[in-house]
Amino acid sequence: MSQETAKPRLTTSAMIASLAAEGQRTRPAPFGHALAALARTRPEIVGMTADLSKYTDLHIFAEAFPERFYQMGMAEQLLMSAAAGMAREGFLPFATTYAVFASRRAYDFICMAIAEENLPVKIVCGLPGLTTGYGPSHQATDDLAIFRAMPNLTIVDPCDALDIEGAVPAIADHPGPVYMRLLRGQVPLVLDEYDYRFTLGRAALLRDGADVLIIASGLMTMRALDVATALRADRIEVAVLHVPTIKPLDRAAILHEAARAGRLVVVAENHSVIGGLGEAVASLLMQAGVFPVFRQIALPDEFLAAGALPTLHDRYGLSVAAMQATLKRFLSQ
Repeated sequence: MSQETAKPRLTTSAMIASLAAEGQRTRPAPFGHALAALARTRPEIVGMTADLSKYTDLHIFAEAFPERFYQMGMAEQLLMSAAAGMAREGFLPFATTYAVFASRRAYDFICMAIAEENLPVKIVCGLPGLTTGYGPSHQATDDLAIFRAMPNLTIVDPCDALDIEGAVPAIADHPGPVYMRLLRGQVPLVLDEYDYRFTLGRAALLRDGADVLIIASGLMTMRALDVATALRADRIEVAVLHVPTIKPLDRAAILHEAARAGRLVVVAENHSVIGGLGEAVASLLMQAGVFPVFRQIALPDEFLAAGALPTLHDRYGLSVAAMQATLKRFLSQ
């Protein structure tokens, strides 16, 4: 085959493709850059990882502060135990790995060494939910369900680059342990258009609408915003309430918006339908005596397939097109 007719070599697998839509604005490695910037004035911050600095954007911090970076190898239990020890000595550890490894492999070490002692370890984990196509070994579709029951642990699920940049100093200031889901690499930037600022423990109404209220976290907030824009052509008005802190929930904001009469309430999350934001919101509404028509857009209670990420998002209902179709079906029922 001639050089002129040869197809260009693909450099990025569709299985780990960017979550950004074509033409969408992005920022590179917002977590790594935000942590490095904060560390310039916080000498107690250390970065620790289980052989995944490049894949959690911690390499940005490591390059800026090599003497404060600790590579623990592929040993997540050791990582969490060492982070606990560093916290006991007065350091502020940011420990990174993949969400599936922290939640499944290192749970007991996080519980006993970090959460029970209420130590200020910040556990920041990539590939949350369905953000890779590599199948059940790397898809953390149950991490929120696993961690929500752990006492003392604050849980954060940021939406975009702006959210991550705001969350880093906020969780550093929080006195206890934090688990934060992480979008890495070229991360979309959307929330700057909504006069938004991350505040730990607070939800934010990004847009209002009379027909549907979508309560969302993580990447599903940016998808919900796109869906809301698209459905205006069908004269369907969609409100979007962004909930970046899964635990503790902003009870007041959720109850205030869900109690408005005449709106379908839909929780959208990049997590299993079991045990995540949807069930947390449903429990809150029932206990408060607020009973809207309630639905969920979430991943099924099963081990998900491997494949190209855009294809999987369509298959499991997380793409904009799939969400539009689902919302129209909910409204017609």
